[in-house]
Amino acid sequence: MKLIHVTDTHLVAAGAKVHELDPFARLRLCLQDIATHHADANLCVLTGDLAEAGETGAYELLKELLAELPMRTAVLLGNHDHRQRYCEVFNDTPRDPNGFVQWAESTAEGVFLFLDTNEPGTDEGVYCQQRHEWLRQQLAQYHDRPVYVFMHHPPFDIGIPDMDELRLRDSDTFAQTLAGHKDIRHLFFGHVHRPVSGQWQGITFSALHGTNHQVPLLLQKDPNSNGFPFCYDDPSYGVVFIGDGMTTVHLQPFLTRQPAHFG
Repeated sequence: MKLIHVTDTHLVAAGAKVHELDPFARLRLCLQDIATHHADANLCVLTGDLAEAGETGAYELLKELLAELPMRTAVLLGNHDHRQRYCEVFNDTPRDPNGFVQWAESTAEGVFLFLDTNEPGTDEGVYCQQRHEWLRQQLAQYHDRPVYVFMHHPPFDIGIPDMDELRLRDSDTFAQTLAGHKDIRHLFFGHVHRPVSGQWQGITFSALHGTNHQVPLLLQKDPNSNGFPFCYDDPSYGVVFIGDGMTTVHLQPFLTRQPAHFG
């Protein structure tokens, strides 16, 4: 199975900018690159922070752009998003019984669990008791299937203090919930605007650049800094292959894609 991972698009009104960059223009280039080179993908997953300020107009732009992709899409919420406004535009989005934007999808390679870590009023990730109960039910229902988890916030520190302050709260409870399933294959997340990979609680994970601005690799917090750090590293998307007992993640820059040379 082949899927595409895109994250942290931070859309605003067409022509408006975030950190002096045009998120709409950049996402359009990203999706055009995906459509040109990966039209055979089974699914494109966007792991949150779709809109910079959760504006209805930004979601309307996103819906128009995604309609041009040749594959299905799965769209999650991040801390910059507004759940109600998103659902008003994407009115066919799956939701759990409590209204959270999360659902399970069974595929030939395993079960995909798409989680909602958005909580109004905070940039930290939150996974409340209601959401945990839904997740436990899914893990119990698919106890004999491989599971792949998609979410916005990482449930652990990645070593960048500014991002670690904004990760998922109460990661111990989240880890305990996942531990109830014997075969969690991989965890995909966004939020950190950086390519990050490794293993947590025996589960492999990966993240990638956003499509607009990025977060610098600052491993110590600057006491003299004013505001949240960002940088202009090249954006990328992920090309993921799942099957034959393994998960392979490739990162593809789309603004600086270089042609292949042979010789």
